[in-house]
Amino acid sequence: MNELDQIKKRKLEELKKRYMNRGDMMNQDTPNKPVDVSDADIDKMIEKYSFLVVDCWAPWCGPCRMVGPVIEDLAKEMQGKIVFGKLNVDENKNTSMKYQIMSIPTLLIFKDGNLANKLIGAMPKEELKARLAPYL
Repeated sequence: MNELDQIKKRKLEELKKRYMNRGDMMNQDTPNKPVDVSDADIDKMIEKYSFLVVDCWAPWCGPCRMVGPVIEDLAKEMQGKIVFGKLNVDENKNTSMKYQIMSIPTLLIFKDGNLANKLIGAMPKEELKARLAPYL
């Protein structure tokens, strides 16, 4: 077996492990805090995580600042089940236009690579958990 075949075999084994662990959402590799999302990497993030919730916000938005700590808490609580991201709409206009973000805060819920739902407006932690539960 030449070097190229060995590399191919190793990569195939890595992919197989990642695929087999997908139910655990990549277990330890799943972040326990919101990750920054941008126009440049949102598609990669949607592909990488089977359940991604993107908080579309802006620094000047009062309700967005109220939702921020809720998202941080849920990222810790739901590590391994849901990955949370934060997208600054002022800095990422292409994504805002693509997903027709008209009001903030808006949460984009991606399940298995597809936009499953949009939640608009601030809400308490328990209500947000209840709205995300059907997607688990």
